[in-house]
Amino acid sequence: MRYKRLGKTDMNVSVVTVGTWAIGGAGWGDVDRNDSIKAIRAMLDNGVNFIDTAPVYGRGYSEEVVGDAISGLKRDDFYIATKVGLTWQGEDDPIVRNNGRENIFREIDLSLKRLKTDYVDLYIVHWPDFKTDPAETMGALTDLVKAGKIRNIGVSNYDEQMILDAEKYGVVGAIQPPYSMVNRSAEKLMKFCKERDIGTMTYGSLGAGILTGAIRELPNWDPSDTRLNFYDYFKEPKFSKIQQLLKVMDKIAEAHNAPVAQVTVNWSTQNPIVDTALMGVRNPREADENCAATAWELSAEEIDTLNKAIDQYLGEE
Repeated sequence: MRYKRLGKTDMNVSVVTVGTWAIGGAGWGDVDRNDSIKAIRAMLDNGVNFIDTAPVYGRGYSEEVVGDAISGLKRDDFYIATKVGLTWQGEDDPIVRNNGRENIFREIDLSLKRLKTDYVDLYIVHWPDFKTDPAETMGALTDLVKAGKIRNIGVSNYDEQMILDAEKYGVVGAIQPPYSMVNRSAEKLMKFCKERDIGTMTYGSLGAGILTGAIRELPNWDPSDTRLNFYDYFKEPKFSKIQQLLKVMDKIAEAHNAPVAQVTVNWSTQNPIVDTALMGVRNPREADENCAATAWELSAEEIDTLNKAIDQYLGEE
C-alpha cells in the first residue's frame, strides 16, 4: 500500500480509501451486510487505513455497518471520515440540507453512536447549504474540534469561492470532489486546493463500476438505481464512448496481467492532485483486487496513452 499526507492535516492516509455509499444499500441493488463487513475488514488487512461513510447512505445503515466492521479493532490504526448536513428527522421524512449549528451538534452524536467511536478524524460538510452562513457552519465544526469529537474539517461538492468563504472562519483540511477518467470536472478545483495544501479525497473513482471493465453492455437496472440517476455513464452516447476507452485500458491491463480496475486505481492514485481515492467494495474479492493495484504502477508512457484516449473519446468530460 502507498500512503500520502492528506493536505494540511496530520493524517497519513492510504492512497485507497474504503468507500461505503453502495453498502448503504439504498438504490444500489442487493447488498449483504456480512459481505460488507468482511469487505471493509479485507481493505484494512490490505493496508488501507481510511474509511469514508455518511449518515445519508441508507439513512444511518452504512455508518452502522462500519461501526460493526471496526468493532474490536485498535482505533488508532485507522481513520474514519463521515459527513454532515444531509439530514432527516423521522424514518419517512424527506432528506434536506441543513448545515446549521444545532443540526451539526445533533448529527455528530448520532453518527458517533452508529460508528461506535468517540471521534471521527474528518468531518465533512456533505453539500453546501445556501440558507446557512458559513460562519455558523464553520464555527460549529471548529467547536467540535475543540470538544474532541472531530479531528479535522472537510467539505464536499464546494466550489473555490465556497472554500474561500469557509476558510475565513476555520481550517478546511480536505475536500471530497468527484473525479475519475470519466469525470474530470473537478480538476481545476483540485489543483486550486493542492496549492492551498488542502487534501483531496475523490469519490466516484471507479466510475460507479464502469471503469472496472465489468459492464460492457448497457445495463438493465431498475430505473430507481442510483447509478442511473446520479451518473451519466450508463446512457448513450457516453456509454459507447467509455467502451472505446476501455479497449485502451484492456491492452494496458493485459500487459501487466492485471484486471482493468487496477489500471483505474493507479491512474487516480498516481496523480499528484489526488491524495486518496474512494473505492466502493461489496465483498473481500473486490477489496483484494482493488488493493493489489498498489503493488505496481503505470509507466509515464501508459499514463500519457490513457490521457490521450480520454481526450479523444470523452473530450472535456
